[in-house]
Amino acid sequence: MKKYRQPNFKQIYTDILVNKYPDKYNACEGLLLKKELLALDVMKINTLIFGISEKNSQRYRSYKESDIVCMLEYQRKNKLNNTQLAIHFKLSRNTVAKWKKIFLYNTEA
Repeated sequence: MKKYRQPNFKQIYTDILVNKYPDKYNACEGLLLKKELLALDVMKINTLIFGISEKNSQRYRSYKESDIVCMLEYQRKNKLNNTQLAIHFKLSRNTVAKWKKIFLYNTEA
């Protein structure tokens, strides 16, 4: 089985900022200095550069297991229900429920 290789988002966004949006570089610099970018970081940088993303660009997102666990941990820390978490991260409530079944209930057994 081939291992999933993630694109180098740091380089992609750095090039975009340097070439097209140099005025927004300072706002994104803190996130770009991280050693590894999570999907949440990529979404935040994308929003900072291009503004609020449209519904079509949100349709085909994919998340690594570490990103999903991070979102579920955020839900636990902030005492959010599935609906509130779904609204915060622009997800489906069914997606959140499915993730909880897969990732939370499997770790307890």
